[in-house]
Amino acid sequence: MSTTISSDGLSPRKKRALYQAWHRGTKEMDLLLGQFADAALATMSEAEMDAFEAILNETDRDLFSWVVGSEPAGSSGETTVFKQFLAFHAGKKGTAA
Repeated sequence: MSTTISSDGLSPRKKRALYQAWHRGTKEMDLLLGQFADAALATMSEAEMDAFEAILNETDRDLFSWVVGSEPAGSSGETTVFKQFLAFHAGKKGTAA
């Protein structure tokens, strides 16, 4: 699976983040981060991009632990963007995504 949006019109920074979101190393995090990036990246502010890039720099293992709640979130997991990421996927429960 890969991005469902075009990177045309995105800044180089956002293009790089979109690619990184879809090419994590584990398929689970590819899907989770990639789908969120598809939906939110185009409208992120510079501050939100800073937070999203910090999330992208976390390991898949740590991120997955934070998502499923088996470990407390680190500093990147305390950001508004990470909370938006969780809410985005919470809204998908029960739907085919």
